Amino acid sequence: MNSSSIVQKLWNYCNVLRDDGMSYGDYPSTSLSAGSEQLTYLLFLKMADERSRPPYNQASPVLAGYDWPGLVKKDGDELFDHYRHTLEELGKQKGLLGLIFTKSQNKFQDPAKLRRLIVDLIDKETWVSMSADVKGDAYEGLLEKNAQDTKSGAGQYLTPRPSSSWSAPCPA
Repeated sequence: MNSSSIVQKLWNYCNVLRDDGMSYGDYPSTSLSAGSEQLTYLLFLKMADERSRPPYNQASPVLAGYDWPGLVKKDGDELFDHYRHTLEELGKQKGLLGLIFTKSQNKFQDPAKLRRLIVDLIDKETWVSMSADVKGDAYEGLLEKNAQDTKSGAGQYLTPRPSSSWSAPCPA
């Protein structure tokens, strides 16, 4: 899959999140501390699961039951509650995993939208097989698409505002 098709797929994911009342800062922010990043958390869980399968066969850093298969097999309120518990439990873990999920929260309001994002969108791709360049291009494309989306107001995040307190340097 090429970068532009991945960007479109990610943008479709963002539309699902936006339909559930989440703002731009809730999904593909540039900082993990900037808020609950639902798309990032879900993609992390999916890729951890992919790396645990052939040909990678790596041990998953995610606890069994709180992993991707644990999410995919649930539906409705059961999925909604399980996702919340997954984020909480992973945030309690030591090391990098705990750091990634610290203070993470379920920002979804509609269990059907969470299910759609997991099963219909994210689960249909094999993410680890994409090159780092494709993933980087996709992320940059997603930021660019958001900047072009006049409804989101993203320009305020990407365009510095002039400061009224600016003054010329003093001569020596």
